[in-house]
Formats: sequence, C-alpha cells, structure tokens
Amino acid sequence: MERRLAAILAADVADYTRLMGDDEAGTLRRLTALRQQVLEPIIAEHSGRIVKLMGDGILVEFASVVNAVACALDWQEGVDRHEAEGDDATRFRFRIGINLGDVIVEGDDLYGDGVNIASRLEGHALPGGICLSSDAYRQAKGKVQAEFEDLGKHKLKNVAEPMQIYCIAGDNARTIGASPAKPSLPLPDKPSIAVLPLVNVSGDKEQEYFSDGVTDDIIAELSRFQELFVIARSSSFSYKGKATKIQDIAADLGVRYVLDGSVRAVGDSIRITAQLIDAETGHHIWSERYNREIADLFALQDEIAQTVAATVAGRLRIAAEDKVARKPIQNLVAYDFALRGQSINADTKEDNIRARKAYEKAIELDPACTKAYVGLALSYVIGWFSSWWDPADRPLDRALEYAAKAVSLENTDSKAQMMLGHVHMNRREFEDAEVHLRRALELNSNDAEAFAYMGIHLDATGRPDEAIDCYHKAMRLNPYYPAWYLWKLGDAYYATSRYKEALTPLKEAVSRNPKLKRARLGLAASYAQLDRIEEARKEMAELLTHHPDASIKQEGLWEFASADVEERRLEGLRKAGLPE
Repeated sequence: MERRLAAILAADVADYTRLMGDDEAGTLRRLTALRQQVLEPIIAEHSGRIVKLMGDGILVEFASVVNAVACALDWQEGVDRHEAEGDDATRFRFRIGINLGDVIVEGDDLYGDGVNIASRLEGHALPGGICLSSDAYRQAKGKVQAEFEDLGKHKLKNVAEPMQIYCIAGDNARTIGASPAKPSLPLPDKPSIAVLPLVNVSGDKEQEYFSDGVTDDIIAELSRFQELFVIARSSSFSYKGKATKIQDIAADLGVRYVLDGSVRAVGDSIRITAQLIDAETGHHIWSERYNREIADLFALQDEIAQTVAATVAGRLRIAAEDKVARKPIQNLVAYDFALRGQSINADTKEDNIRARKAYEKAIELDPACTKAYVGLALSYVIGWFSSWWDPADRPLDRALEYAAKAVSLENTDSKAQMMLGHVHMNRREFEDAEVHLRRALELNSNDAEAFAYMGIHLDATGRPDEAIDCYHKAMRLNPYYPAWYLWKLGDAYYATSRYKEALTPLKEAVSRNPKLKRARLGLAASYAQLDRIEEARKEMAELLTHHPDASIKQEGLWEFASADVEERRLEGLRKAGLPE
C-alpha cells in the first residue's frame, strides 16, 4: 500500500441541486465550459493534478500547500470574473477546503483522512469561501498574499477530535465562515423512503436513460402503497452522480429509509441489485440481486417494490380492492422508446419535437404503450402553453385524444388519470378535470405533481385555500420542487388577499428563475397591494427589460382567475406600472 504526504483541495458548487432542478442541461453545459476554460488552466498553472470529478465536485492534489492555496485564490477570482455577467440566481459559486495530510494511493485515485478532511472543510466554507485545516494554515501562513481568520474548533463528520479551522478573509469575508446547518425536515407520520437513481453499470453511457427509467418505475410502484410516504423522482435524482452519504440524503429529504442499487442490461439479460438502508442506524435491512431475462423486467420491478414496501411498512393490505394491477407491456422495444422520450427535457421546441417522435415510435411499435400516450399528451400541452404550435393544429385537442387513450388502456394508471385531468383543466372543462385529478390522487397519494396540478385546478375554480394546502403537500413530497410550484403558491396567496404571505414564495421563484414572467408579475402586484410602490416598480422595471412588450392588454386573464381575483391582479399591476 503506497502512502504519501499531499496537499488536497476539495471543491464543490454551492446550491448545485437547485441549479440542476431549474435547468439540468444548461447547468451541466455551463459547468463543463467553466471547468475547461477557467479551472483546468488555473490548476495546471499551479502544478495541481485533478484526481477526480464528482458531479459538481472536484478533488485536486498538490505537492505544496502554498500552491494549493494560491490556486484556490485564483480559482475563486477566475470564477467571479467568468460569472460576472450572469444572473445572481444562476451564477456558479464554489466552496473550497484545503488540507495537508497523509493519503493512500491506489492507481490515479487517493483515499484516507487527508482527503476526507479536505472534503469536510469544504462543507464549512460558504459560497466563494476557502477553509483550511490547521496543518495547511501553518504551511501557507506568510507565504501567500492573503489574510487568515481563525474560526475556532469544529466537529467534522467522521473525524474523532474537533479540528481547528481557518478561512481566508478579505473584501468578501462575508462569504467565508462556518456554514449554517440546513434544518432537517420532520419525518412523516408513516414509513418514508427515497429511491436513489439506480446506477448504470452496463459500461455504456448511452444506456443511462434505461437505468433512469427503471428507477422511475420502481418509484411509481412504491408510490401506489398508501402505507408509505415516497419522495418524488426529481428530488431523488438531484443526488445522481454525487458521492453523498445516505444519512445526509435522508436528513435532506426528511425520510427514514433509502433504496439504492444498480442496473446492468446486456443483450436479453438484466441484472438489478437493490439494497434498503435504515438511515437512522446506517444498517442494511434488506438487499437482493436479481438475474433475469429482460422480458421479466416489469414483474421484477413489481417484486422489488412489494418486497421493499413489505419490509418498510411491516405489513401490507393487499386485499383485492387495494391491489392495483398493471398491464404488462408487450413490446420492450416500444418501452425503450418511451423511456427515451421521457429522458428528454422538452423545454424547447426542438427538444419537444424529439421527445414527441420517440413517443410516436413507441406507439407505432406497441399501440398499447400507456407511458408513451401520457408523454405525447404532455408534449402537446407544453407546446400549447409555450405557443409553439399553430392553433390550427389544435394542440389541446391532440393532448386530450392521447390522454384519453392512455386512460382507456389503463384506467388504474395514476399518471394517465393526472394527465387527462390536467388537459381537461387547460380546456376549462373543470368538472371532468376534477374527476380525473382526484382519481389520480386516490391511485397514488405520493405523487407530488398530481398534488401540484390539483392545486392549479382548485385555484382556477375559486378554492385558493385548498390549493395552498395542495402546493405544500407537493413540496413536502418533492423537497427539490421546481420554481413553478413557488409561483403557483404565491398566486394562490394573492387570490386570498394574503399579499404579504405571497411575497416569500414569489421572491424565491424569481430568484431561482429570473425569466419566470408570471412570478415576477405576481411579485410586483403583491408589493403594490401592500403600498410598497418603490419595490413594485423596481420589479416591474426588471420584468420590462426582459419582456418589453408586456402590457395589461397582453396579460388578459391570469390563468383561470375569477373576475374578482382578476380585477385585484390588474389593479396591482397598474399600481406597479405595467403599461396598458
């Protein structure tokens, strides 16, 4: 076993989970460019060696602590310059920890306390900050152009003795220091679980969508059990590719149990490994390895879900009336195309068309592929909402056709019921919408998106107080909820004349997505109704820089607001300075 003394720099992107939740593809693209254009040249200039990349994290080895600290200073300065033109809400900010210690060498990788302590120190730096161990501080003091601040002794995870921590102080010292702990979410009153993305171990990165799709279906199956509280897919997937401790994930999401594992699909065979961990104790309470023919995939997903549910809940009510049957998908190639469509983030017209083509291919191969009809319906709703399709193409009619087909094929599929309800709501067919949205929640009381869609429906039909409750339930099931949940929550508060309460979610929505037009309009109107006119006009001016054609006439009805709510909204917008 080879050992050596090394200076280790560990860095990660602050608030990376939120950035990925708001714009996964854009965040990855920007981070890759930043690393290649800024960070790698700086690391090379200071004779550093990149040991490994871990999602948003970077581990770098130096022969000298002085080089490591000088690199960290140039690193933060270079990132600030590179990101200077960006929005505050999307700007990258790194936290850096530096340690001098003994490391274990295994090939190109490094292990041991020298590495672990650097990673823990990084967690104590605020965005833009640099923290050092006492050993690293002693070597760097007086040899780099920086002032150091003693933060005192701190207990680091999995380190026996408290450690003295130092930070680099300066003009931006406010960004340096001990990071405040994020409060843990309270555990629900029933067994709670998060399913982490199953790792693709097939050796082919192109198969990533398949392992993600299998994870999605296991989450969907577990969600059917009323005895369980199951975290939404988007929150679980925020940990994909990140080396995060199970206990930290569980505390972050507010769950007791975590399921993780891997998928290997080769030819006609599939291997799934799964393990269920009690985060409170860290013990594995169940694990299994399945080797099956790929034709048995759907039965295998059901088996895993039922075994986990039985283990977690202790007992299951699987009486005939509670058992939700699922029709087997006959054509696995069609299922594969449906997963491909599902893996595409259809937020642009081009990506929407790509996803739609994948769903259409799935239906061509298997006219009974429910998942593809649901995805196709959603693609037309997004196209309609974004005004991508000519009204003559009747996008909502097409969405209704596909959603209704999905329900006719499988009326116990909660996603199909939810989509049909959502389409009816957008068509202002509110009675039909409520029937299908309530049926979706009966089938799956763990579906965050179904609660959010129900919230939109309740707000649209004059029940904003009930809508607020639905949005809060959606946010608890999906702790890494998208920005539009916040916008709609603020919208509902506005409808109840609780303007002050509307400010918090609307400000957070705008912070996370500055281009979310309706959220900023709501924020400006809320300020205006509170007679905070200067703040209202500031928000309106910001909006008009991005949307210079915005006007009272253009806004018309906000979503499906009642006449009273619409009158108060337009009143607020006029006070805020929105042109007629």
